[in-house]
Amino acid sequence: MADTVDEYLAEFDGDVRARLETMRELVRETAPDAVESMAYGMPAYKLDKKPLVYFAGFDKHVGFYATPNGHEAFAADFARYTQGKGSVRFPHTEPLPTDLVRRVVEFRVAAVHGSRPGTS
Repeated sequence: MADTVDEYLAEFDGDVRARLETMRELVRETAPDAVESMAYGMPAYKLDKKPLVYFAGFDKHVGFYATPNGHEAFAADFARYTQGKGSVRFPHTEPLPTDLVRRVVEFRVAAVHGSRPGTS
């Protein structure tokens, strides 16, 4: 099992690796103060020691985890994707929804800071 996000990403190649790198870049750009680590065997991001988002690579999809409230807030956006408890699957057969991922991360940053996006 990988100890760092770099090691985790090195386990993948081709399009899957590129999609995971894009997820990493989106999170880092949108939440530059988030701390990157590994948790539950996948890349994890925390802000103020609170969970922000996680993602993981699979054969047929990228799993995205925006706990605890990101999935409820984006239920309509996530409805077209296969979902599990606290997860959404972005299939490799479709473009990665980068705008949606960015909006979810922005929402989670605001939630961790105790505000709503667009408020201070």
